[in-house]
Amino acid sequence: MTTVSEGEAPATPTQGPFSFVEAEHEVLAFWQKEGIFEESLAQTRDGAPYIFYDGPPFATGLPHHGHLVASTIKDIIPRYFTMKGRYVSRRFGWDCHGLPVEHEIDKQLGLSAQDAVEKLGVKGYNDACRGIVQRYTQEWRSTITRLGRWVDFDHDYKTMDPWFMESVWWVVKQLFDKGLVYQGQKIVPVSTALGTGLSNFEANLNYKEVQDPAITVLLKLCDEDAHLAIWTTTPWTVPSNLAVCVNPELSYAKVRDRERNVTFYLAEGRVAAYGERHALEVLEVVPGSALAGRRYEPAFAYFEDQRAAGAFTVITGDYVTADDGTGLVHQAPAFGEDDYNAFRAAGLDAFAMPVGLDGRFDAQVPDFAGQHVKDADREIIRHLKEAGALYEQDVIVHSYPFCYRSETPLIYRAVPSWYVKVEQLKDRLLAANRQVRWVPDHIQEGRFGKWLEGARDWAISRNRVWGTPLPLWVNDETGTVHCIGSREELAALTGTLVDDLHREFVDDLTFTKDGEPGVYRRVPEVLDCWFESGSMPYAQLHYPFENTELFEQGFPAEFIAEGLDQTRGWFYTLTVLGVALFDQPAFRNVIVNGLVLAEDGTKMSKSKRNFTPPDELMERYGADALRLYLINSGLVRAEEQRFADTGVRELTRRALLPWYNAFNFFHTYAELDGFTPAELAEPTAVLDRWILSRLQTLKATVGEEMEGYRLYNVVPRLFEFIEELTNVYIRYNRDRFWTEGPSADKTAAFSTLYRALLELSQTMAPFAPFLSETLYQRLRDLGDRDALPRSVHLCAYPEAEAARMDPRLEVAVDRMQQVILLGRQKREEARLGLRQPLAKLTVIHRDGALLDDIRALEVELARELNVKEIAYSTDESAFIRLYAKANFKQLGRRLGKEMKRYAAAIAALGPEALEAFVETGTLTLEGEDFGEGDLEVFREPQPATEALSNRFITIDLSTELTPALREEGLAREVVNRIQRARKDADFHVSDRITVRYAAEPTLAAAIEAHGAYIGGETLAVALVPEANLGEDATTVTIDGAELRFTLTREAR
Repeated sequence: MTTVSEGEAPATPTQGPFSFVEAEHEVLAFWQKEGIFEESLAQTRDGAPYIFYDGPPFATGLPHHGHLVASTIKDIIPRYFTMKGRYVSRRFGWDCHGLPVEHEIDKQLGLSAQDAVEKLGVKGYNDACRGIVQRYTQEWRSTITRLGRWVDFDHDYKTMDPWFMESVWWVVKQLFDKGLVYQGQKIVPVSTALGTGLSNFEANLNYKEVQDPAITVLLKLCDEDAHLAIWTTTPWTVPSNLAVCVNPELSYAKVRDRERNVTFYLAEGRVAAYGERHALEVLEVVPGSALAGRRYEPAFAYFEDQRAAGAFTVITGDYVTADDGTGLVHQAPAFGEDDYNAFRAAGLDAFAMPVGLDGRFDAQVPDFAGQHVKDADREIIRHLKEAGALYEQDVIVHSYPFCYRSETPLIYRAVPSWYVKVEQLKDRLLAANRQVRWVPDHIQEGRFGKWLEGARDWAISRNRVWGTPLPLWVNDETGTVHCIGSREELAALTGTLVDDLHREFVDDLTFTKDGEPGVYRRVPEVLDCWFESGSMPYAQLHYPFENTELFEQGFPAEFIAEGLDQTRGWFYTLTVLGVALFDQPAFRNVIVNGLVLAEDGTKMSKSKRNFTPPDELMERYGADALRLYLINSGLVRAEEQRFADTGVRELTRRALLPWYNAFNFFHTYAELDGFTPAELAEPTAVLDRWILSRLQTLKATVGEEMEGYRLYNVVPRLFEFIEELTNVYIRYNRDRFWTEGPSADKTAAFSTLYRALLELSQTMAPFAPFLSETLYQRLRDLGDRDALPRSVHLCAYPEAEAARMDPRLEVAVDRMQQVILLGRQKREEARLGLRQPLAKLTVIHRDGALLDDIRALEVELARELNVKEIAYSTDESAFIRLYAKANFKQLGRRLGKEMKRYAAAIAALGPEALEAFVETGTLTLEGEDFGEGDLEVFREPQPATEALSNRFITIDLSTELTPALREEGLAREVVNRIQRARKDADFHVSDRITVRYAAEPTLAAAIEAHGAYIGGETLAVALVPEANLGEDATTVTIDGAELRFTLTREAR
């Protein structure tokens, strides 16, 4: 038989080697030609619907490794539940609106969005966006299909489709009618590069470590020759300063800087920090409340007109601390939420907004007009220094939010927006979250739960062009707001039935109402594209205008999956809208994957070229290997993963190659013997029953874990079974397949291996769909192809058969494996190879029933450890002394003076107590509980034994060699060298040979004594001693003695 190596596998024993990659392309062609995906849907159409939501990506960029993780998960779960008989419709969607598209257009035109709209008009700008919105759809389709993901691209949905947008309007109207929509001015994160406000969760998507200036500014009090010391990391906001906030409960020190001869106030708790750098003298200490109401002169006089509205006054706020800065907080209410709220609480009307959405100062600040605020920092600091107001300047490194699209720093700015009242939904959101199964579960109360607890009202409007227009019309006289929820309602009010709902089609539509003055005109904003993605459960079905029954059957969705960042994105918007509309979560189960990093731990970057493109990876190693690598990592536990190409290659070696080799072994001998699965025999040998029991345990485990969406517990079990199938079952049963002629035992072995391989291909189908299909089709070829479904993916998912489960046998084989590991360890210690026979092995365990179970495996055990005799004993104390020592390092602090007493008690523990501790990991001794790590348990062989032990079992292996044993060992080495020569000569497994040899006396004696054994193992019909072998003879050295031989293939 020929085994395979990395990257290649034999197609069949008679065809040459092929690559896994080529096999996958053959499977893709088979699926497409035969319409297997479509047939899987048709086959389950009458089954219970299983709805899962596919978060729509933008098609303005290519799919990356993060998409592949989510896509793999989104393929595994639907494939599994389809095989379980559920009807799983899979429809791809595209996010078409929003910043990513507009940003691309702005870059193409070299203009800001505002300038581009002025040049092209709304229609021209939107037409330009339409032109690129599906730039990479074909590349997406190619990559996702190559990954093996089954999803309907032909009936996809797009958030720019008018019918989709109409459902989004319906969602807005439901919120509006419930009183959950209002207009207000709030401080929101603003992307100055894109000229728009963002939601709080968008602002949390992209934090970076940055350096910013940190300055301390002195503001002159009007009623005293002293100053207020304020500290800020945003110098650009100082021109807009309108107040200083103190905590009324804090103490403030009035200090004099002896070197600069200046007096100022700062929090008493900050005097020491500033005193390290300046010669400060404390003159008096006053409560913060004593500073409240005092007036001061601003550092810049741009907004003197606001003094009458209460500007340049000390106000109070409980949020002020003395943890950093000066304990006096500079207030620019247009640029800070705390500032804005403090002004409202103080009843002040003063306000100054000299910065546009593009982040540039306007003419209200003439010294810096036209400059971007971040660029103006340096000039502002220079002005402060020249005016004598700059007390201290430093640089800090801190985490700061950046625009997740333009990679530019955000600013916080007052923006009039339309909001959804999320804060009043908070309790209902938390209750809905408790109904969701999160994988991993810590996300529920952790990252997502904490985010819900701090939820704020959601700014859903954007000052943009390319998006779903906000369906709000405002009366230009009365200010009354009317929300429109459908095209039909729009037509009824305006008299115009539109085919599209984008701005160029609806902006100019107005209407009046009988008996009401004024004209209703649409507000200029569009909806946040996150609102659209949160509306996809309804909009993808054009609900409620169509598919009402289908929606109601499938809401909430059974399952969704996306990356960890979506806890503050799509997961959040789905939950908010699901609760607001239907008072329930939008999904029942969610798998959250972690972030994929480059191998060096940095972010994957096309410019840095620090990763291999996905399509190239799949053409090198195959999609199955990539899929298994991704889901066998911490990614499915929401952990970060450094992606290594070598890890994908390792999955081929670890799982796919052994699995293929197991099939190839079976197929080779099945063809030679003409085995067909027409009438499968029941298992006879103990290992037949064991592997079929392990198969049932695997199926039961996979079923339980998949129902819990715990992929991280499934894949290791699949790998474990492949290991057991190849390195235990096949390894220990090879002789049964090699024997000449038919027999009932051989048929039972073939039947067992066939069952295992067939059901393994079905069990692995959702995870490694390509190799599963390849091997399944070849197993079909062995018999009546019509006896099995046309594709492995059309099979029912295998269910565990309770009648074939034998837990005791599984334990016995596991203990046999432990015996073999210990036996090999003992051989290594004695430097005795496995081909050297040994006289006796004793297996020791206190459980006699377990020894009886192992006794049933004696043939396999004797063969694996190459021993002549196996004995059994329950008297562990005759072979091993078990004792324990207290872990002083771990227990010393806890036990204190009692440590010595407990150490003696631990040392006196008997073997039964120690075995129980090893088994359970717990021990109670003299009222004190001990756990793992508190005790160190040692196993020491008794004198005059050759015992070796672990926590599972003990052995005693005799390593003394007699002359007869040595001679037999040499014979086995001769077999090994002849077998190698057969392989090198490319002989077929069934070829008979004649061996001519010349050997030194010790080897010659061994060959003569064990000729029958050597001949049987190597298919040698004759072993002929011959002195003159010629130069072509193979020469080897065995145990210091030379052996020369030739092989001649006998005619068949």
